[in-house]
Amino acid sequence: MEDQNIYTFGVDVGSSNIKAVLMSYSGTPFIIGKETEKIRKRNPEMVANQLIDLMLEQNNLKSSDITYLATTGEGEALQRKRGHFYSMTTHAKGAAFLKPGSLTVIDMGALYVRAIKINEMGRVLDYKMTGQCASGSGQFIENISRYLGLAIEDVGETSLKSVNPETPSGICSVLAETDVINMVSRGVATPDIIKGIHLSIANKIVKLLSSLKATSPVALTGGMAMNIGMIQAVKELVEESKLNLEITAHGDSIYAGAIGAALWGGFRHFKLTGEKNYERQS
Repeated sequence: MEDQNIYTFGVDVGSSNIKAVLMSYSGTPFIIGKETEKIRKRNPEMVANQLIDLMLEQNNLKSSDITYLATTGEGEALQRKRGHFYSMTTHAKGAAFLKPGSLTVIDMGALYVRAIKINEMGRVLDYKMTGQCASGSGQFIENISRYLGLAIEDVGETSLKSVNPETPSGICSVLAETDVINMVSRGVATPDIIKGIHLSIANKIVKLLSSLKATSPVALTGGMAMNIGMIQAVKELVEESKLNLEITAHGDSIYAGAIGAALWGGFRHFKLTGEKNYERQS
């Protein structure tokens, strides 16, 4: 059994994107493949299965070679899964893997933002989160960028060009979107609108960090963690608030949930089998 290759899959099904990570184990786990795919009104299970098959082919593997396929997010309906893990625990585990030593995680998702306090092994100790109807989400940024005729990939760079940011209402997404429409009619520059939105969301994040009594360092995960304008806004407001927190973001932050699912899948497999060749991370 010691010579057998162990592979785990983590599949994170979000509201607009599916992220998948393939990991191999040799004492400690490491990533051998990662892919993300937009759902674009397609059946999420179909998209996930296509992504899994693509990654298996890329790595010359068969489905039978996968020791544990774990899902997270909205992936519970995926028939190929062996287990499903709550997204808060997978993002915590993934953040600890990407940024070892992190003690707080900010999961900046499409529908909400969560501040999660973790231990050094990535276990959840406490958390605070925004409501799903709040304007502090990745979906809100995507909706506004579409209205402004701006590609979502360009939002971060555009935000950094802001000279005089104007912040929309933070009460709810409907009022915030109305504020943005009014800004456009008044001729407010696109970079200032985008930076204002980033600052509005960052303000919610700072409040979560303060309420959680967050501990440094803080790792950012989720789709918005790939947005350099969003990262900058969070750093600016954290500094202004004098919370004395180090904010970090890894280049693979969007995969944190999938990474965490793959890791928890590996942990569950080795715990059930009693094998000793896995370095425990929990």
